[in-house]
Amino acid sequence: MNHYSGSMESGEQIIAFPKVSVITVVFNGETTIERTIKSILSQTYPNLEYLIVDGGSNDGTHAVVQKYIEKVSCFISELDKGLYDAMNKGMAHATGDYFWFINSGDEIESAETLFDVFRSRLGADVYYGETVIVDEDGKALGLRRLSPPAKLTWKDFKRGMLVSHQSVIVHRRVCGKYNLKYRFSADYEWLLSALRNSHQVENTNIVLSRFLDGGLTKKNILPGLRERFHIMVKNYGIVSTIIHHVPISLKFIYYFVKHGRF
Repeated sequence: MNHYSGSMESGEQIIAFPKVSVITVVFNGETTIERTIKSILSQTYPNLEYLIVDGGSNDGTHAVVQKYIEKVSCFISELDKGLYDAMNKGMAHATGDYFWFINSGDEIESAETLFDVFRSRLGADVYYGETVIVDEDGKALGLRRLSPPAKLTWKDFKRGMLVSHQSVIVHRRVCGKYNLKYRFSADYEWLLSALRNSHQVENTNIVLSRFLDGGLTKKNILPGLRERFHIMVKNYGIVSTIIHHVPISLKFIYYFVKHGRF
């Protein structure tokens, strides 16, 4: 684990890297948590802390975490009110300038990814990139269905969540807590709000994460879509939301028919 200072010399220039808090939320993830931990601990980035928030698992999750506990900055294990409550706890205990959520089963694309993000671009409010979808064996299934635009703003979320939550790194100055009113789409509202508060949003133009196919939102697609519709109406108005849902629905159906997944 890299707990040393966030500076590195490059010729005569000294680069001060911001502190990044990588947060993993898990519940009964004994079969998925280890590859996530290994992915994060392998990062070459020089200023990183790692937090794991467990919702009170009753399987072998704790035993896996204990294998790496000396390299974990903070481990919390207690009952919570669900995924987003756990994510709020992670942010509350994090001390970094930036938050990056890589939950159980997901991975950072490579050991150099975080270093690649910051070594040539500093000071942005939000960094984003592409996402590869993987199966339970870690086999790549392809890029995420929705691709991020070249320049992302909060208005782009009229067309859906164009960036995966796992492929967004957000500065603490532009984000608040996850709204526990939403059980399945609080991440959509959280990121939309962060983008609205941002002055500089940086496209890394690289794959940032590997996302395990499935997850809470996908298993609850209909209630999740209802929540997202409500959030969109709140931010964009009813007319704009309805108009944008027509192409969203058509693209969703086309992709599912062609690829057998969404």
